[in-house]
Amino acid sequence: MTGADTAITPQIVAEHGLTDEEYSRVLAIMGRTPNIVELGIFSVMWSEHCSYKSSRRWLRELPTEAPWVICGPGENAGVIDIGDGQAAIFKMESHNHPSFIEPYQGAATGVGGILRDVFTMGARPVANLNALRFGHPDDDRTRHLVAGVVAGIGGYGNCVGVPTVGGECNFHHAYDGNILVNAMTVGIAATDKIFYSAAAGIGNAVVYVGSKTGRDGIHGATMASAEFDDDSEEKRPTVQVGDPFTEKLLIEACLELMATDAIVAIQDMGAAGLTSSSVEMSSKGDVGIELDMDRIPVRETAMTPYEIMLSESQERMLMVLKPGREAEAQAIFEKWELDFAIIGRVTDTNRLVLRDHGMVVADIPVPPLVSEAPLYDRPRSVPPKPPAPPARSPADDVAIGEALLRLVGSPDLCSRRWIWEQYDHMVMGDTVQRPGGDAAVVRVHDSNKALAITTDCTPRYCFADPVEGGRQVVAEAWRNLNSVGARPLAVTDNLNFGNPERPEIMAQLVGCIQGIGEACRALDFPVVSGNVSLYNETNGKAILPTPAIGAVGVIDDLETMVGLGFTAEGRSIVVVGETFGHIGASLWLRELGGLEAGPPPPVDLAAERRHGDLVRRLIQDGHVSACHDISDGGLLIAVAEMALAGNMGAAIAVPAGTANPLRWLFGEDQARYIVETDSPALVLRQAEDSGVPAAQLGQTGGMALTVTGDAPISLDQLRDAHEGWLPRYMANE
Repeated sequence: MTGADTAITPQIVAEHGLTDEEYSRVLAIMGRTPNIVELGIFSVMWSEHCSYKSSRRWLRELPTEAPWVICGPGENAGVIDIGDGQAAIFKMESHNHPSFIEPYQGAATGVGGILRDVFTMGARPVANLNALRFGHPDDDRTRHLVAGVVAGIGGYGNCVGVPTVGGECNFHHAYDGNILVNAMTVGIAATDKIFYSAAAGIGNAVVYVGSKTGRDGIHGATMASAEFDDDSEEKRPTVQVGDPFTEKLLIEACLELMATDAIVAIQDMGAAGLTSSSVEMSSKGDVGIELDMDRIPVRETAMTPYEIMLSESQERMLMVLKPGREAEAQAIFEKWELDFAIIGRVTDTNRLVLRDHGMVVADIPVPPLVSEAPLYDRPRSVPPKPPAPPARSPADDVAIGEALLRLVGSPDLCSRRWIWEQYDHMVMGDTVQRPGGDAAVVRVHDSNKALAITTDCTPRYCFADPVEGGRQVVAEAWRNLNSVGARPLAVTDNLNFGNPERPEIMAQLVGCIQGIGEACRALDFPVVSGNVSLYNETNGKAILPTPAIGAVGVIDDLETMVGLGFTAEGRSIVVVGETFGHIGASLWLRELGGLEAGPPPPVDLAAERRHGDLVRRLIQDGHVSACHDISDGGLLIAVAEMALAGNMGAAIAVPAGTANPLRWLFGEDQARYIVETDSPALVLRQAEDSGVPAAQLGQTGGMALTVTGDAPISLDQLRDAHEGWLPRYMANE
C-alpha cells in the first residue's frame, strides 16, 4: 500500500481514516487525485490526534493569557515567567492507545515524547510526572499493564536522567479496555533563550538530527484517533520503540547548539513524525519546505517516501539553521554521536514538496492542509443526572475505625510507594519534596526558589456532572499547590474521553472544558498547553471522562515551604473550610457502600480563591508547619495521611451535635485544608478576618489516631493497611 503506483480506491481512503466528505475536501484542495504519499499526509494531519477536529472549537474558550504567560497553546509546550529572567516550560500529553497494546514501550515513548516537547523550546527538563488510570484490579490484564507501564516510565526517565517526582494512579472498571498514560515534563529556560517552531529564511537549510528513521510507529497518530475492538492486539507494529540513552544525547546536543545563535526554528518529530514537524514549521512560518527523501537517515532497507514521512521513530528533531552555520551544528551532533543531515530547504512557495532521487513524490499546498482541516460541532446530549445517594447505605453501618482502615487500604487511596520507588526521583539533586505529597517541589538550580508541580483529576465527579467535575479538577490542583506554600501560576490539560461521535461523550467533553474554563478564570490559572485524547473505548465501552490537569506554581523562598506530615507533638490541628458531609460520588459510598451514586460535591470557586489565598499567606508568614488539602476520602483520610507522613499520631473531635459523624468524617466537600499550627488563635482570627470558615479540630501527638468516642488506631495498623495493598496486589498474593 506504500508504493508510488498504489491506486487510490474508496477502500484505501477509508483505511486512512478519511470520511467521504473529508476526501472530497482533499480533492478540492489538490485539484486532482492525491497519490499515496499525499493521501497519507492528509490522513495523519487531519486525524483527531493531530487536528483536534472534534475539540478545537471548544478549546478556544479556555483562558490562556496572563501577565506571566510568555507563550500559550500552539507551540510545543507552554511557557511562563517565574522571575529572575527564568521561565518554566511544561506540557502534558497522552500515550494511551500504545500503552494498552505494548505497556512498556508505550509508556516509555510517552515519556520520551513529552521530554522532547519541552527541550525543543530551549529548556533543560527538571521534572517528570504522570497520571495513570488502569482497569479494575480484578481484571485479568490490570496487573500486567501496571507492571509494564511503571517499568516503562521508570526505565526511560531513569536512564535519561530526569527525576520522576509525582503523579497519580487510579483503578476503575471503565479503564479495563483502555488504560490512560498521561506524561508531563517541566523544564527551565532563560526567558531570552526560548526557541519556537516557525520556519523562516528562504533558502535556509532544513536539518534532521537524532536517531535514524525506521518503520516503527507508522500510522500511530491514526491509531490514536480510533477506538479499539477485539483485534487491537494486531496494532502492535504501530507502537514506537524508544531509546532513552539516545534521548539524553539529543538533549545535550540540542542545548549545546541552542547556546549559540545558529537555530532559526526547531520542532520535535512527535505524532505523525516528519510529516507533522515539517507541516507545522512551514505553516507557522508562512513558508514552504522542500525535502529530499533520499537524504533522510534510515535504519531499514527499501523504505518508501510514504513510510519515511509517516514513521514515528523516536528521538528525532527537525530544525532550520542560519546560513553558514551548518558545519558548526554538524560538529556538535557528531560529537554526541547523533545523525545530522541536511535534508531540504525553506522556500517561498507555501508548499510541502517531497523529492525522491530527484522525482517529485508529493506536492501539497500547506495553508489549506492546516486551515481547512475538518472542524466539527458534534451533536451533544444532555448528561443524565446521577441517581441520588440513599438516605442510608451499608457504609453507614461500618464503624469509624474499620471504615478508615478499609479506605486507606483501598486501591484508590493506598500508598503509591511501590510505584514511585521504581522511579529515580532524586537524580539532578534538586528534588525537595518527594512523591507522596500534595505537590512535588523541585528547586530551581543554584537558587532558593522552587517549582511546585502536581497532576490531578477525579473522573467519577466528571462522569456524575461534567461541568462540576471540570471545575473540581482545577480547584484540586490549585489547592495542592497552595498546600506546599506555592503561588499557582498556570496549568496544562490532558483531556481523555471516549468516542466524540457519540452525543453523550461529546457532552462530557464540552461540559468538562466549560468547567475547567470557569475555574481557571476564577483562580487566575490560565491553560498554557495541553493535549486531547479521544476514542478511548473498546467495543463501544468508554472510559470515564478524565480531563487530567497538570499545574505549576512557584515558591519564591524555600524556607517558607511546608509538607503534609505532622511535625511536632502538641500542635493544634485546624480545618479550613466548611464541612457539610457531602457523600455523593464519594469513595466512602463506593468502597464501603458499593454505590456509585449522587452528584459530586459542589465547587464554590469564590470560596476556593479565598481559602487558598488565606492558607498560602499563612504558610508564607510562617504560621503553618504542615498542610494538606482535603479531597478523596474526606477529612479523616487527610488527617490519617498527615499522621503517616509525619509518623505522629493525633486526636480529633467531631463537633457536638453532628447528625452523621461518618458522613462528616468521610464526606468530600471542597475548598478545605487541614493545617498544623502552634498559633491556632492567630490562624482562626485571620480566617475570620478573611471571611473563611475555620475550626480547631484536635491536636497532634502519640502514635495513634483517635476520633473522640472511637477506639484509637495505631499508626502501625494504618501503615500496614495503607502501604500493603499495592505490593501485595502486584505480587499476586
